[in-house]
Amino acid sequence: MRELVCVAPEARDRLVVRFGAGVLAWCDELPALVDQLSARWELEPVVAGGGGTSRVFRCLKRDTGTSAWLKVTPDPGIAREEAEALRAWAKTPSAVTLLEQDLTAGALLLEDVEPGGQVSGRAWSLAEVAALLRDLRHPAPAPGEHSVLRRLSHRVDFMFDLTDRRLAARDVHDPAVANVLRRARAAALDLADTGPVGLVHGDLHPANVLSGPGARLVAIDPRPTWGDPDFDAVDWVFEGVADPAVLEQRVEELAALVPGMSPRRVMGWCRALAALVAVPHVCAGRDDAETRFLMALADS
Repeated sequence: MRELVCVAPEARDRLVVRFGAGVLAWCDELPALVDQLSARWELEPVVAGGGGTSRVFRCLKRDTGTSAWLKVTPDPGIAREEAEALRAWAKTPSAVTLLEQDLTAGALLLEDVEPGGQVSGRAWSLAEVAALLRDLRHPAPAPGEHSVLRRLSHRVDFMFDLTDRRLAARDVHDPAVANVLRRARAAALDLADTGPVGLVHGDLHPANVLSGPGARLVAIDPRPTWGDPDFDAVDWVFEGVADPAVLEQRVEELAALVPGMSPRRVMGWCRALAALVAVPHVCAGRDDAETRFLMALADS
């Protein structure tokens, strides 16, 4: 198991981009931490993975042989935020179930989703997405006195700051690009500051949604905030679209299926967030229909 839980160089590089060089000490200590958590929760790690903020292990539960997912992050604050959101969605079958937590260690144990598989790997319908969004919005949780979640404006600033850092790392200093991002950030912050306040997943794209039992979609890996739930619709209405009229039609169709969703605000979010996708494409030299569409939308 020791080799399985050791953090490979490419995974270390992703974590350093997100957390800085100090995360390397956490990487060195991770095998011992996973040993401790596995003993406490009676787990046998069998597969390792993860992205830019955590390491994730598919585990077999020693008492039943069933699967669960151990997720460990070097930032306990990320675990606290995810745990709060999953507890709020505990009665919602469209969000993954939190089984155990050690928030000091930045560790969560999550129920396996069956049949599983990312929605990004298959066709999906607006009706399926609408059911997911309805479940995540109702009943609508509200910020409590002891909530650790921040406002959506913080998430917006983080996303734009991350894009700025990535462009700077590639030595991109184009005034036109900077101007597009500046205007888009201002528009996104205005939407974040003026909209309704509900529990927002914050990173609800097809790769963070799994196929659940029956036709249900199940959300994983939230980056939760308090703010406008319409924010979570953007990736779904953008998917595969490169025409403004088609985008507007998809927004209208989805909003008709999700009570409380505002087509006007969803389109506003699309315009504001299009720059986050388009600008890296432009800087990479892409000049395809999708990139031109996104840049035009960001400039509209």
